[in-house]
Amino acid sequence: MIKISKGGYHYNGKIGIHDINLTINQGDAVCIMGPNGAGKSTLLKVMVGLYSLESGTYLFNGTKIDQAFLKDRKKIGKFYQQFGFVFQNSEIQLFNMSVYDEIAFGPRNLGLDPATVEQRTMDCLRLLKIERLRDRVPYHLSGGEQKLVAIASVLAMNPNVIILDEPFNGLSPKYRNLITQIINQLRAAGKTIIISSHHFNQVRDLVDKLFFFSEDHTITREVAIDELDSLPNYIEYLDNL
Repeated sequence: MIKISKGGYHYNGKIGIHDINLTINQGDAVCIMGPNGAGKSTLLKVMVGLYSLESGTYLFNGTKIDQAFLKDRKKIGKFYQQFGFVFQNSEIQLFNMSVYDEIAFGPRNLGLDPATVEQRTMDCLRLLKIERLRDRVPYHLSGGEQKLVAIASVLAMNPNVIILDEPFNGLSPKYRNLITQIINQLRAAGKTIIISSHHFNQVRDLVDKLFFFSEDHTITREVAIDELDSLPNYIEYLDNL
């Protein structure tokens, strides 16, 4: 599904990511780990087409994603529909005047009929247990509530790939547990899950594979979760992130 080879990107004259090689298959649940500033968020933005690689190649379902592709409005629309991206700071992606309209915004833009929009919106309100917030203004909510609304707005689009950038940052145990439940439900439904985090204990039971970023802005190793016990150096590394 996602294949990046020798991928590189700079911003403001600095290295964002360098010599990235990774493959993520349909239905995988993976976590990209590493210290702050290593390039995790940059890589996620490349995956969803917010940035275009300056070097190397990015293939999505066999199609090359480059500047020419991202400038083609017909192609890019279908590509964007494949992804749901929940930003680390969820408040930046909330802009409607009610939680209901925030969640309904994506399905409406897809041109779905009103009954389908209503069904998807209500399903997501119930799934995230935020029915009580339906008529609230999103930017008046707590950080945890905003995170749930952002996730609901993404799920209402029914994307194939769901990307969560540091999804547990600053959340109470109650909200962490709820988001954990949601991720497990999405995995069971066959969605591809990509999480960026430096909190190993929060994601260990949610993913099958880890990609390790170094301070050199590159991925140094790919490790299956069930291999970790035989790699004490990586356990120590994770404990010190």
